[in-house]
Order: sequence, then structure tokens, then C-alpha cells
Amino acid sequence: MKLKNTMELKRINKFIADSGITSRRKAEELILQGRVSVNNHVVTELSYRINSDRDEVFIDGEKIKTKKNTYYLLNKPKGTISTASDEKNRKTVVDLIKTREKIYPVGRLDYNTTGVLLLTNDGDFSNLLTHPKNKVPKKYEVQLDRDLEKKDANKLLKGIMIDRRKGRFEKIIYINHKERKMVEVKCVEGRNHFVKKMFEALGYNVKKLNRKSFAGIEADFPLGTYREMSKVEIQKLINKYS
Repeated sequence: MKLKNTMELKRINKFIADSGITSRRKAEELILQGRVSVNNHVVTELSYRINSDRDEVFIDGEKIKTKKNTYYLLNKPKGTISTASDEKNRKTVVDLIKTREKIYPVGRLDYNTTGVLLLTNDGDFSNLLTHPKNKVPKKYEVQLDRDLEKKDANKLLKGIMIDRRKGRFEKIIYINHKERKMVEVKCVEGRNHFVKKMFEALGYNVKKLNRKSFAGIEADFPLGTYREMSKVEIQKLINKYS
């Protein structure tokens, strides 16, 4: 999968859908109905492509504003839901970020799991970093209820079955060699509760879980705070995983 930059041509139906006005299917209906124009010329071809930086697109005479893609890095605190909204009215990660754009988390962290979480309104970017084939690395700091035995660490590195599928950690590091309850694990899996399930399969209970990094990005600021990501950071991730 390769993301396109804004200077490349984009299909007219995708441009309309990406603007947030309506779905791609509805956009196609509008085009076929002759209600869409580009630079004052009616367009009825679904394959028509535009340059979103230069062309002006209208629906029923009203100009479509280009959506600004935004990207945030949050150091997620405990007690927040990794969704845009919650039916139980619990605080979500989106509530922690002040923006006018409609953003959502890239992947998710459990309610009481802390650490690195990216949020954006760019669907292509989110898909790039969450697609299993891209094997995006994640590092977690884990506090267990008891010392991790070396034989069990080896099993986790070799691979064990969870949910009828094999899972494995890429790397395990003892943070404190005197107290082996604290470990750092690296994995490329994106399954829900993956780290917890791996340890639970061998009889360990995860007491605390913190995602130290995601795709090589770390959060060097306090829990519950965030910053906007730079264009350079975003482009590096796109280049690396496209």
C-alpha cells in the first residue's frame, strides 16, 4: 500500500468522500447525476481525477473545502477508551485532544493500558500502520504478578498458540535483572489484548502495561498530554511502511 501525496491526482469520488461530506458510494451517485463540477465544468465520469491542490470541486454549486489531515501523538493515561465516542459516556482518548477535526485513534490500547497512541483523520495513514502485512513494531513495558522464568520467556519468543493462532514476541528484555517481574517486549502483532493473552497463556497476570513505542515513535512527555506530529515524522512513517 502506498500513500499518495496531495500533489498527485486523486479520483473525484475519493476526493469528495475524503472531504467528509458523504460516503464514496453517495459521491458516485452525485457525480452520475451531474451535480458535481470541477473548475466550472460538470463531471459525470467516476474515473475522473483531480489535483486537490489546484482544482476547485463543487456540489450543486457549493465549493468543497479540502480536509486538512492532522496527526497527533498522545501519551495515553489509564482510564480512557481508545475510541472516538463511548456509549457509556466514559472519557475517550479523543476527549484529551483539542482540535476541530474529527479524529480517531490508530489502533487501540486497553482501558488501563498507558503509552504511545497516534490519532488522525487520515484513513490511508491509519490503514498503513495497522495492516498486519506491514509488521509495524510495538514495544511494551510489562509488570507481571511474578518473575518471568527463562524457560517461559523462550516459549514466548519461539511462539505459543492463543485464540487458535500462533503468536510470538520478537524480543524480551528484563528491565531489572534482580526483580524479573518487569520486562520489555517487542512484537508486531495487532490483535486485541495480545500481550496480556500471551502471558496469561503461560499462567502470568499482567499488572501494568505501558506501550513504550509504536512504529519507532516514543512519547517523551507526561501521561495525558499530547503534541501534533511534524510533517517530517509523518513522511518518514509513510516512506518506511509503504
